[in-house]
Amino acid sequence: MAKLTTAARKKLKKNSFALPGKRAYPVEDPSHARNALARVSQFGTSSEQTTVRRKVKARYPSIG
Repeated sequence: MAKLTTAARKKLKKNSFALPGKRAYPVEDPSHARNALARVSQFGTSSEQTTVRRKVKARYPSIG
């Protein structure tokens, strides 16, 4: 997975996050999308899990 620095994360557009209101779970590339799925499974609420899965599948249909 490519390293996402704090500066680079701040430059990302809101649509690069699965939860744009919280700017949580960046999904700007496939490796980060896979990581978002893993992290939300561990730490996210059920509604967050549903949202992240839906956004990852919409952006990267081959993942998930």
